[in-house]
Amino acid sequence: MIAKLTWRNLWRNPRRTLITMTSVTFAVLLAILMQSFQKGVFDNLVKNVVSFYHGYIQVHKKGYWDEQVLDNSFQYDDSLVMKLSRNPEIKVLTPRIETFLLASVGNSTKGCMLVGTDPVKENLLTGLKDKIVKGRYFTDNEAAVLIAEGLAGRLKLTVQDTIILLGQGYHGAMAAGKYPVRGIIHFGSPALNDGLLYMPLAQAQFFLSAENMLTSLAVGIREPEKMTAIQQLLLSEMGKEYEVMNWKELMPDIANHIKADGSSFYIFTGVLYLIIAFGIFGTILMMTAERRYEFGMLVAIGMKKLSLGKILLFETLLITLLGVITGLLISLPFVLYFSRNPLRITGEIAEAYERFGFEALFPAAVDNSILIVQSLIVLIIAFLIGLYPLWHVGRINPMLAMKK
Repeated sequence: MIAKLTWRNLWRNPRRTLITMTSVTFAVLLAILMQSFQKGVFDNLVKNVVSFYHGYIQVHKKGYWDEQVLDNSFQYDDSLVMKLSRNPEIKVLTPRIETFLLASVGNSTKGCMLVGTDPVKENLLTGLKDKIVKGRYFTDNEAAVLIAEGLAGRLKLTVQDTIILLGQGYHGAMAAGKYPVRGIIHFGSPALNDGLLYMPLAQAQFFLSAENMLTSLAVGIREPEKMTAIQQLLLSEMGKEYEVMNWKELMPDIANHIKADGSSFYIFTGVLYLIIAFGIFGTILMMTAERRYEFGMLVAIGMKKLSLGKILLFETLLITLLGVITGLLISLPFVLYFSRNPLRITGEIAEAYERFGFEALFPAAVDNSILIVQSLIVLIIAFLIGLYPLWHVGRINPMLAMKK
């Protein structure tokens, strides 16, 4: 009975009902899009910087991260790799030797980071082979390099050109050599794109006089959300001579930026929810005032105030539910579209983003939890506001309400 009365009351004034539904629909749409874009941008940032290079966890010799020099490298021990490989959550272990060098071509010189790595395992961790935009991928013992696109542009290099590398090897040894460029790679992160040079691990160790030495062991994990638990387990297994760090410790600036921007997002959504609440409350207030005579008459002929209050509460919830469902149906195609076709910013704004090391790309994240949480929040707001008609009906005087 109450459900039938509620449905009929909604469509006695379709204009009022549609206005309220529309405000809820746009509120849900904006809330979902805001959070989807925020999560998508941060996921893309983590993917660019973490998955493209650092990995989610890295193992170093104790003290290496504070003083990143070759003398703080460690022996590539098969027993160590076997110990780590026992963990079923670890997908791949990528050995690397890294150091800063000068890269020279003709009269052009540029500082860069040399990354000696296992070609197969590096590709499993970061998909390096898929990032080649010109040339081909190198093989395990090939005396050749892959160069980042930005660095190649600065040195005016292309495939099959020769690059000269100068630097300091292990224990102060002189490191100098020239290598052909096998391929040019593109990174989403401008910081990586301007400074990385890859070489097969064995060749890099020979070049740096650091045979069988590593500076880091990058760990690829199957489920990123378990990163902290895996890190703690590795710390207990590795011993005091090693340090195990996750990407947030390796890149605290980016982790803090994500945290700070996440806080600002909650402020923006809080303002949005406040606007939603006032919009719904204004409609409920108008509806209650317009129907004052009706409420007085119903109470006067014997309808219980509690039953009348329930009808009004159900009206508010039903209007909100219809608006939420409509908002979900409208927002889902937008989220799916922008997840596959991200917004790409160009011009001065893009340059500003790139100066901070971020790719000016804004994808939307497809996450069911976002759809559910935002919908529930709007429903809760509507429920709380729907208590007002209950309070109003509880205080109504039938004689005064029916006076015109």
